[in-house]
Amino acid sequence: MSHSQTISADEALRRLKDGNERFFSGKVHLAGSPPELVARLAREGQQPFATILGCSDSRAPPEWIFDAGLGELFVIRVAGNVLSPEIAGSLQYAGAHLGIPLVVVLGHEGCGAVQAAVDTKYAAIQQLSRIQLLVNSILPALDGIDPQLPPALRMMQAVEDNVRWTVRAILASPEGRLRVAEGHMRAVGAIYDIHTGRVRFLDTD
Repeated sequence: MSHSQTISADEALRRLKDGNERFFSGKVHLAGSPPELVARLAREGQQPFATILGCSDSRAPPEWIFDAGLGELFVIRVAGNVLSPEIAGSLQYAGAHLGIPLVVVLGHEGCGAVQAAVDTKYAAIQQLSRIQLLVNSILPALDGIDPQLPPALRMMQAVEDNVRWTVRAILASPEGRLRVAEGHMRAVGAIYDIHTGRVRFLDTD
């Protein structure tokens, strides 16, 4: 059963930006999980206003970063914020059954998965078998990077390009094209700075 969302993608994005501003400035309003809220969500179901595809890094929890409470975000986390059939299925559920209007692909500075991909591409470093499978899904995103860039700048570019690659893949999927054409979805990219707590949204539409 799908929910009908009353919030637009633009409004959802504004809520995320406002939440990150509170987090960045130390003015978060989260105050635990009152039993009545837990009971209401269990009784009435969830109706999150945004989907976040983020990295598994423990320093980048979306609920904290965006100062969001229980039931407000539909969060999917995987190392390197990559797209896979399983992730795509979760995204499709968020759109088709929950009616969520906004998808944010949230990367972060210093991402270990992206660093592993950079090491593989530029230093021919082979990762452990399962990690290498993950890295292989990131490598195509790095094709446009200037190999002459200094390592720090190259890494920053790799993190951003990986986010943009995932956003494009979501928008190019059959369900993504359909929902965008119907005006039911917007997908954007963002980078979280683990040093400051600030989220930088990318022009990825």
